[in-house]
Order: sequence, then C-alpha cells, then structure tokens
Amino acid sequence: MNTVSHTPADGLRREDDALLRGQGFYVHDVDLPGAWHAAFVRSAHAHARLQALHLRDARALPDVLAVYAGQDLGTQNLPAINPLLPLLDTDDFPLLADSTLAYVGQPVAIVVARTAQAARAAAAQVRMDVEELPPSAASGTAQPATRVVHQAGEPPASAPVQVQADLQVPRVVAMAMEPRACVAQWQPDHQQMTVWLGTQTPSRAQADIAAALGLDTARVRVISPDVGGAFGSKASVGPEDLLVALAACRLQGAVRWVSSRSEDFLAGMHGRGARLQGTLALDAEGRFLGLSARLSFTLGAWLPFSAVVPLRNAARILPGPYRVPHLDVQGQARRSHAAPVNIYRGAGRPEAALLMETLVDEAARATGIDPVELRRRNLIPASAMPYRTPTGERLDSGDYLLALERACERFGYAAERAQQQARRDAGALLGIGVALYIEPCGQGWESARVTLHPDGQATVASGAPAQGQGHASTWALIAAEALGCAAEQVTVVLGDTARCPPGTGALASRSTAIGGSAIVQACREARSRQQAGEALPLTVDTRYTAAETWSYGCVIARVAIDCDTGHLQVERLVWVDDAGRILHPLLAHGQLVGGAAQGLGQALMEQMVYDPSGQLVTGSLMDYAVPRAADMPPIEITSLHTPSPNNLLGAKGVGEAGCIGVPAALMNAARDALQPLGAPALQLPLTAEQLWRALSSLPRKPDHALQEI
Repeated sequence: MNTVSHTPADGLRREDDALLRGQGFYVHDVDLPGAWHAAFVRSAHAHARLQALHLRDARALPDVLAVYAGQDLGTQNLPAINPLLPLLDTDDFPLLADSTLAYVGQPVAIVVARTAQAARAAAAQVRMDVEELPPSAASGTAQPATRVVHQAGEPPASAPVQVQADLQVPRVVAMAMEPRACVAQWQPDHQQMTVWLGTQTPSRAQADIAAALGLDTARVRVISPDVGGAFGSKASVGPEDLLVALAACRLQGAVRWVSSRSEDFLAGMHGRGARLQGTLALDAEGRFLGLSARLSFTLGAWLPFSAVVPLRNAARILPGPYRVPHLDVQGQARRSHAAPVNIYRGAGRPEAALLMETLVDEAARATGIDPVELRRRNLIPASAMPYRTPTGERLDSGDYLLALERACERFGYAAERAQQQARRDAGALLGIGVALYIEPCGQGWESARVTLHPDGQATVASGAPAQGQGHASTWALIAAEALGCAAEQVTVVLGDTARCPPGTGALASRSTAIGGSAIVQACREARSRQQAGEALPLTVDTRYTAAETWSYGCVIARVAIDCDTGHLQVERLVWVDDAGRILHPLLAHGQLVGGAAQGLGQALMEQMVYDPSGQLVTGSLMDYAVPRAADMPPIEITSLHTPSPNNLLGAKGVGEAGCIGVPAALMNAARDALQPLGAPALQLPLTAEQLWRALSSLPRKPDHALQEI
C-alpha cells in the first residue's frame, strides 16, 4: 500500500531502509493466487493493412484461456488527451489494432493463459496477413496534429548581427528501473476491479480504467505501490493497462502482465524527438533584438494524455531568461508510424534551453563578446519580477544574474578561461560551455487528507504519489512543521485511490509546491479545529490550487575531446539552481544529481533510432547506451533560495532541472572545444563517433600547427 510509518532519526529518507533490504513492493511483486498471465501479439510492421488474423492455433494450445482481438472486447479506444493546444487530428485510436497497423509493437491481440510461458508461446502462434504500406517512420511526415504560435513586438528595422541554429533532438527512452507491469483483479461478489499499476497519476488511471470497463469510478481501485522510476513515461495509461483490466473483467478473475525491457523499448512511451531552428538578431553592442524559432516535434502513432505538452512548453518558454523585444515562435507536432511520445523529464524545457543557449553562444562568437558578458547584458533583471514574457507567461520570482555570477564565481570563470588557452596552446581540445534555463513547475490543484488521532499521531494521505522522489519523507516533514509535532508521529499514505483523496498526480515538478501546500492547508485547518475543541479523531480533506512557479539556474561545464578518438570527457560541472524554499536538502540534492545523470545521458549517448521502414534499430541495451557510474563527472551544486509567492511553502520544482541545463551546457562546451578548428555544427548526442567524424572532416593541420592553436 506504500504506507510508511517511521522516520530515521538521522533525517535520511524513510523509504530507504526497506528498499535497501530488498523489501520494497513493486507491481512485479504482486502474485495473486490463481492469477492468469497475459502476453501481447504485436505488430511487426510500421504501417500495413491488416487483412486477416489467424488465432485458431493459439487458442488450441494447452493452458490458454482466451485470445482476444479487435472487436472481441468491444469497441475500445484509448482515452482522450489533454487539449492544452488545439487538436487538428482527433482520430480515435483502438486498444487493439483493427484494420490498420500503425507502428511496430502495436498490440494486435492479447493472450491469457495459466502461465506466462504458455501465454508467450500462444502469442507466437498468431499469424497475420498484411498488405504493407509506406510508413512515415519517426520523422513525422504526416499533417500536423497540433500547432502553436507566439508573436510579440515589432521586427527590428535592422540587425547588424544575426546567427542561426538548426538542432536535431533524438528520441530517448525513460529507462525506468522497473519496466511496465499491470495486475488486474475482478471481484465478482462486489462487482469491483482492483488494479495494481506503477503510475504517476492513480486518480486519472482509475477514471480511464473505469471508463473502459463501463463502471462508476468508485468501483475501480488503483494501487500504485513502490515504483521504480517513471520520469513521465508512467503518467498515462497505455493500451496494455486497459486491455489487462478488460480481460480480467471478461474472465471474472485476476490477470497479470509484466513487460520485458525489449517491449518497453519497442512499444512503451518515448520522450523528446524534435527539430529546433532559430535565428537570433542583435545590435552592435550585443543587445538582443529579436528571436525567430521554428519548432517541429514528433509524435507517435497514438497520443498519450500529455502528448502536446513538450511542444507547448518549448514554445512558451522561449526566449528563456532573456529580454527580447521581438519574438516569433511557431511550432507544430506530427504523428508518425512509431511508438508514442509522452512527457519525459523536462518535457519541452530542455529543447527551449538547448535552442536558446546555442544561439547565445553563436552570437558570442559572431560579436566577439565573451559568452558570460553577452548573457549578462540581456538577462531579465530581478527588479523586473514578476515579469510578463513575450509569450504571456508570468515569471514569479528570481535573480538570473545572481545565478550566473554565483556559477562563474564557483567555477572560477576567468581563471578557467586562462587555463583553457594554456591547454589549447599545448594541443588540447578543451571547451567551456555556459547555459541558463528557466523552468515552469506545474500549476493547478492537488489534494490532501489529514487525520489527527487521540494518541498524538497523525496520518497524511496525498493525491500525489511517488516514484522514488521521497515524498513520504517530505510529506512527513511538512505535516510535522505545520502541526507542531515530530515527523516520527506522522504516517504517510500514498498511491492508493481507496485510501487517498483524488489528485492530479506527481508530474511536472509540481508535487512539493502544490501537493505540499495542500498538506499545509489541511494541517492548519485540522489544528485550528483541534484548538477549537473538536473531538479526536478528526479528518480534514482539502484541495489546493496554485499558479505556476518558475525555477531557474545556470550550468557551466568544462569538457575535453580526444583528438584521436573523439571521446568527450566531462571534466567539471558547476551548477547553481534556484528551486525556491528547499524543505529537504538531501532529497533536493538527489533530484538534481539524478536529473543531471539523465541530462548527461541525453547529451552524450542516448538516442532511439528507426530505420526508413519504421523498424526500431535501438531495441535493447546492446544498442542503446545509458550512463553508468563511471560516466558521471564531479558535480558542484549551489542552491539559491528565492521563494515563490505562488504557494504556501514558497517552493519551486527541482526534479527536472538537470535534464534542462546540462545538455545545453555540454553542447556549448563541445562546440567551444572545436572552435579553433572551425566549430562544426554538432547534434545530440555528442558521441565519440560524431566528434571523430567532425574532426576528420576539418582541414588537417600538422601536429606542430595544432600545438600552436
């Protein structure tokens, strides 16, 4: 149930004791007596007309209870998405393929058998007759599914300097420790469904499952126990989750499905995937005059709930922390015959930072102005807060110049530049990259339930679950402070729709700012009622709504590139982040480092690749690289604490910042390293192969000449 009732005296995460002892409880650990097992028949084609599906051989195998395809479970489509942008493509997408196959890995049939082995064996016996059709693959050649436009200010009459950038951001996979899994149990006596699901949004999953089953929401219970990572990929239900529940309801029993790692690569939700083009105009003194950007995002064959969020975020965040009088941002997102794309740690924020910060460094090279000085001249001043951006966003608080100056101070920027020149003179390819970022951190509502007991104990139940962030520890600290008791007296309940109030969920770096404020509000009311003499136990339910907060920060990286192999070594990473009031420094630090690890992975090695026929080339860890401990550089982190006026805690988001600032800083550092040789355009990921090819394409110079650069 993910209920925690103790806190270590040393203030460490209360979750860790059980996890480190191997006593965590995940969906993979749910083993109901008599439960049946599900396996999926998946499309091997990116785009094809399904002419016939042969199920007889599979149904005839021993221990097979059912094989469902197409209309066998009724007409069922995936849930509607969040229409944060206008939808130009509103076609429904079936849970099981009907007449058309739309991506490799798409579920075509579900097999239920007495054992997992029997289910997989039966799935392998299903044959399809298809007519191949040309796919759009991952590049997204279909008509746009959605668009966004932001325009403000008058174009400059003249711009002495204009620089451009054209960046490709590949798809990535979330690589959660725990692959997807779902266990559904139908209880005929009570006509109720219980589903164990690793999800960031239990209440939304509950509603989606209830709708698929044709049940009232109250008759569906979703339990999200320990979750081994999510990062956005578990924010929406997938077709498999709904199909397992439908099969359990049809068979009047319990059905269990556990994904393999290769299934998650093939058919799970990917992240990123965009082309970013921009032009930055400046005057002779280096003042920004205008930004023009064209953003093209790739969607998959079907749209998860938050599918339009990355495009929306990237477009509205530009021009980042800078004052730019004229803005013209136009973006679009297209479906493709590939796996779905959902929010992934940062969700559009990294793309905005990458484009803007690459342009700023290009402008520094074009004007001959130091990259730090150029940023200093154009940052939004703290005195302007709250600040209305050209896209209409309201930045709540912050001191961007202070973040830049603190980062330069800790990095020893002037000394590092001098050392860089000395090492370049000795033949090294050394680069320094700077990147600033701003980060919208969720808005809207979250819920909390607080119960005060006669023995002095308190129970806190939150609508925001956890996937490893340490919410149980943070919620206990927040409640203890608000109630005036010890954290050890607070029991925290998460991730169970039967025991927690309905909530929005844990995503968009919103949990502490909004979910934590809901707890504060409930605790204050409970304490007030207790002081007024109300008998215990007493329970308070509350729903707290907040405006958006904006975190920000500055990352400075030093990298060295091997002249012979192209291998990029991150030698130093200095980072100043401002997430408002920090409630649990240890957890905040862990979130920053974890985000940096994923940001480094995207910057240096991670990319999902489809071939022209729509087949996934990077379908396993043999082909898809992720960072290991040895790849992590030393990270020097300084936290500023500018409180937000938009919630009761003054808190901002902290979990996604590493994915936002780190890739942009590393891109600028890599380009800076190659500047003496011509500064070729680079793309993510900055693999040794790409850098070696870039070095090989440059005019060759004698070794002694390289020594003199």
